[in-house]
Amino acid sequence: MDARWNRRDWLRTALAACGGVSLDWAALPVAKAVPADPDRFDAVIVGAGLGGLSCAAAFARQGFKPLVLEQHDKAGGYATAFSRPGGFNFDVSLHSTTVGERNGVHNLIPGFPEIQDVEFVPHPYLYRAIFPGHDIRVAQKDVPAYIATLQKSFPLERQGIQALFDDMTGLATEIRKYSAARGKVDMARMPRDYPHLVACAGKTWGVMVDARIADPQLKAIVSSLWAYYGLPPSKLAAIYYAYPTISYLQQGGYYPRGRSQTVSNALVKFIEEHGGKVLLGSRVEAIVVRDGAASGVRTADGREYSGRVVVSNANAFDTFHKMLAPEHQPKDYLAQLDRYTASLSSFIVFLGLKKDLVGGLGMHDTEIFYSSGYDPEAEYQRALKADLGNPSFGVMLYDNLFQGYSPAGKNTLTILTLQGYDHWQPFEAAYWKGSKGAYRKEKERMADLLIRRAEQVLLPGLSKAIEIREVATPLTNVRYTGNYRGAIYGWDQTLDNSGRTRLRHSTPITNLYLSGAWTNPGGGYSAVLASGLECFGEIMAKWA
Repeated sequence: MDARWNRRDWLRTALAACGGVSLDWAALPVAKAVPADPDRFDAVIVGAGLGGLSCAAAFARQGFKPLVLEQHDKAGGYATAFSRPGGFNFDVSLHSTTVGERNGVHNLIPGFPEIQDVEFVPHPYLYRAIFPGHDIRVAQKDVPAYIATLQKSFPLERQGIQALFDDMTGLATEIRKYSAARGKVDMARMPRDYPHLVACAGKTWGVMVDARIADPQLKAIVSSLWAYYGLPPSKLAAIYYAYPTISYLQQGGYYPRGRSQTVSNALVKFIEEHGGKVLLGSRVEAIVVRDGAASGVRTADGREYSGRVVVSNANAFDTFHKMLAPEHQPKDYLAQLDRYTASLSSFIVFLGLKKDLVGGLGMHDTEIFYSSGYDPEAEYQRALKADLGNPSFGVMLYDNLFQGYSPAGKNTLTILTLQGYDHWQPFEAAYWKGSKGAYRKEKERMADLLIRRAEQVLLPGLSKAIEIREVATPLTNVRYTGNYRGAIYGWDQTLDNSGRTRLRHSTPITNLYLSGAWTNPGGGYSAVLASGLECFGEIMAKWA
């Protein structure tokens, strides 16, 4: 074993791959008193994305006084919703997530068993993957059935398919085992006790698949969820695809009644009921540093708030390049950040239909991935260039989740494709000045292409059924979330920035921490919720 893989590194790898962290709340410090000064807090959190909200909720749970400052008029970051005429209420991003169960009800938000008023409903099928010549529905919580489906379609790969899923299942088992042990393991026995975790370390998902499967079409099919992570198999860390994917297949996919905004609102309610505060429409302009340590923040209106720690749930790039004064910017750390690449962004068409087109077509799926070919590497390159000549895309048919999602006789759906930011950068200056003519023309052109293609391959009659149409581009993501380059997954989960090498919560600035997609464990709803808890745990370890 590489000597650099010490005990702490292994723990970090396990927790980062889990997308979850088990906190022993009883062992954590509890506040003995809260700051009396109304502008002084135990923790000031920049940004009300799920990573910031979960971190703030953890502080509040232990009796500390957190303050969350959010530039938007809604809490949640990408976990928000918006309304349009006709009774349509669109979810900004959420399609599906895993969630805990208790007493037969899926309503357990990781880390916060006290929150019980958000119920999640299961997808009828986990997802549907359509390729030229293959159309596969993946059942909820039935991995053997999925394996059998793949083996029927690719009989010559029967053993390799089983071996790949055995690798993924073994990896998941070992990660959970290690996490439960809280690092109390015999490191000398690590290769013997955790063989899948050891074998997976330092490999891409592409390498992991190549070891078991030869057929290029099958490789593309088992990698069809790469869009959930933002990188193709050749670039994506194996542990970051294998563990969450097998967990998703095993545990199933769920969606909250009331849309993702209810999750964000429930966390805000929890924070405020436990003595914390969430201020919307409050943009943090600067992180205040005194004597080499973060001591608070200053908002755009000149108000200053002080705290024992500052946790930035804003993107890491802007946190250090824009919110810190030049004399406080750690040069080596900035150089490290500049080596990382921001993840892909998204291009989404939100559609409200004036008729029940989905029901009329007899479609019962919710999440559908359509791939125009079997080459995810080429798809990734097209996404970087925002090339919609022959697009691959995802479609979410929300009305198949539960009755009443849309007004009676109507449909709510989205069409999404991943995109890089470079294509939209030439529109940036005019966009921020309010001159959006050329920008609007381009986004509507792209929307027409996606709608036309979805109509051709999946939803005949779509274009004539549209009542409401909204389009969100990477620039829209920047506008509402502030994320650098409109990224939806933070930094790319490459081998040099994943697991044990992922950007840490602690930073070179004393008392300044990071939470959310740009740090451990990475992007995605479950991961950013876990990130806030993990960040809080690190701070508590220092305070204790």
